[in-house]
Amino acid sequence: MRQNMLDSLWDDLPAWDKLLWLMARLRSPEGCPWDREQTHLSIRKNLEEECGELLEAIDAGDDAMMCEELGDVLLQVVFHACIAEEEGRFTIGDVLETLCNKLITRHPHVFGEATAQNTEEALMFWKSAKNAEKTATEADA
Repeated sequence: MRQNMLDSLWDDLPAWDKLLWLMARLRSPEGCPWDREQTHLSIRKNLEEECGELLEAIDAGDDAMMCEELGDVLLQVVFHACIAEEEGRFTIGDVLETLCNKLITRHPHVFGEATAQNTEEALMFWKSAKNAEKTATEADA
């Protein structure tokens, strides 16, 4: 009965929550020795390899392979964020908030008052916002 209840709770969790739980478990003292030992530098090559495999899947037009490789790239993102959180640097929530803010500020033609009539104008807004972010970051440094 108890195992069925736990299985039911697991089945009801959103996939994102399952992934975060699994990563935390793998990095925990009761988890995997290899996963616990990894650092940003030690898994850097894994990220490169997974991105390359994703590009191969895209080039091949292979949806099943692309789905799998997107998952592998996402694992690398979550792995790096988990390491950073353990070090007190930032969390996966910070990564998501940063990304959401970037998407909003780089699309003033969608989330602001600007108007883009075509792809070129949309890219102009993106590049302009990106340059403004870079200038602001350099000014803060």
